[in-house]
This record gives sequence, structure tokens and C-alpha cells, in this order.
Amino acid sequence: MPTPSGHTRAIIASRVKDAAVYNASGEKIGHVEDIVLDKMSNQIMFAVLGFGGVLDMGKKYHPVPWSILDYDPQKGGYIVSLSKDSLEQAPTYSLDELTQNDGEVRQKAYNYYHVEPYWH
Repeated sequence: MPTPSGHTRAIIASRVKDAAVYNASGEKIGHVEDIVLDKMSNQIMFAVLGFGGVLDMGKKYHPVPWSILDYDPQKGGYIVSLSKDSLEQAPTYSLDELTQNDGEVRQKAYNYYHVEPYWH
């Protein structure tokens, strides 16, 4: 069964990792660094977006609700309705913080992007 945008419902994680992320204007604003899974609900907590940084030193990552990413086969990446500025102002975390404080991080991410939480 396809998604609302016509894509298959299933995707392997290796195809998501490192995929480019574009805003609605077509400007590349980052890439999918990884995804974080909720082991208790079998849901994807969020995609971890990375952009900028030098040699990954001190790099911070943006947890973005999975539901706001829409794959565009023509771009070979994901489209989000975010500007680069709004992403730069979004909550950021280290990779360790994303999994050690997952409940707090998850709530802040969903609140920031005004997305209905999957756990409700």
C-alpha cells in the first residue's frame, strides 16, 4: 500500500541514511545523518538531520519528526517545509543526547515542528 504521496510504505534504513534534505524551494538544507527508533512502540522517533560543521567535531544534530519528510524521487532526497533559518533555530543535540534523553528530545522536537506526536 502506498503512502499519501504515492511511495511504498516500507524502506530500508540504509537508503535513508545520508539522503539529502531540501526545503520546499529546492535548496539543499542538510542530510539525514541517521534515524532514531522507539524500541517500545516500534515507531521511528525522528530523523536526525545534519548540516554544516567541520570534520564532525562538536557537531550538533536536529531531530525532525519522520512524518514531515517526504521523499522526492526526482531529487533523490527528502523535501521538508522548513527554511534553513527555521532549521538552524531548531533544538540541537549531540548523538549521545538523542538516545540518552530520548523522551525529552522527542517532545521538544515534535513541539518545535508543531507535529502531532505518534504516541498519542
